[in-house]
Amino acid sequence: MRLLKAIAGNAKATVGALLLLAFIVFALVPGLFARDDPTAQTYPRNLGASGAHLLGTTGLGQDTFAQAVYGTRQVLEIAFGAGLASTLLAALIGVAAAYLGGWADAALSLFTDVVLVIPLFPLLIVIAAYVHNSGTGVLIAVLTFTGWSYTARQLRSQALALRSRDFLAAARVRGERASYIIAVEILPTMSSLLVAALLTNALYDVLFASSLQFIGLGDPNSTSWGTMLYWAQNNEALQTGYYLQAIVPGAAIALLGAGFALLNYAFDEIGNPALRPVRGRRRLALPRRPRQEELSRA
Repeated sequence: MRLLKAIAGNAKATVGALLLLAFIVFALVPGLFARDDPTAQTYPRNLGASGAHLLGTTGLGQDTFAQAVYGTRQVLEIAFGAGLASTLLAALIGVAAAYLGGWADAALSLFTDVVLVIPLFPLLIVIAAYVHNSGTGVLIAVLTFTGWSYTARQLRSQALALRSRDFLAAARVRGERASYIIAVEILPTMSSLLVAALLTNALYDVLFASSLQFIGLGDPNSTSWGTMLYWAQNNEALQTGYYLQAIVPGAAIALLGAGFALLNYAFDEIGNPALRPVRGRRRLALPRRPRQEELSRA
């Protein structure tokens, strides 16, 4: 309830939550909004927007609106699947390195730094090229493997600041194991940072996955916004004037990214009062300077 009140009291959080909720509803029950089969190539090609086809048809004779609605599910699966997996992996590696210290910290930090300095998008292209026409699970695995290192560095820095706290010393005195201290004592205190990391990772996973599908390294037969852009490019939609085929999936990606970004900014403001906008701040009352008439009378 406190989280819902915090979201309702923050304009950015409210807009972001509504955007994300709308996409989740599209992903869960797409049949309520799109009556056409997104993979059926049974309609005339390159139709404009009309009552029968709200956003027209593609160059393959598929309903554009149905593809956009049904494609939401795969995008959200990648966003939350890869985002959650990379955040958990980063939390385990980063917090374990900070708490254990010594050779474990050195080894885990070295591994993190090696992954961190590798150019991310070229690495994604190389990996995706070896698993060409890959499905959702492979994309999630690839994005998880390449997307955890930056978050791990952030969480390690935060965990280093907590390592000398009294509640951790008390847990060590009680004889608790390192795994228990990391999972039960440290990670819950970093919940706001973990939520921010999850939202950031989910945003970048959507962008990277759509980019890979756009350049043809995903499964071109799947229904997703990235594959919609891929087929729009192949059919030269922008060059031939069929703009909706490219604008619709691009706008969907932008709106979902805006939802994640607004929620991320909002959680930063909720967790850090110094970042909240100042509202209704009253000016300080300054002493009134005496007028010239009052001075002359005195």
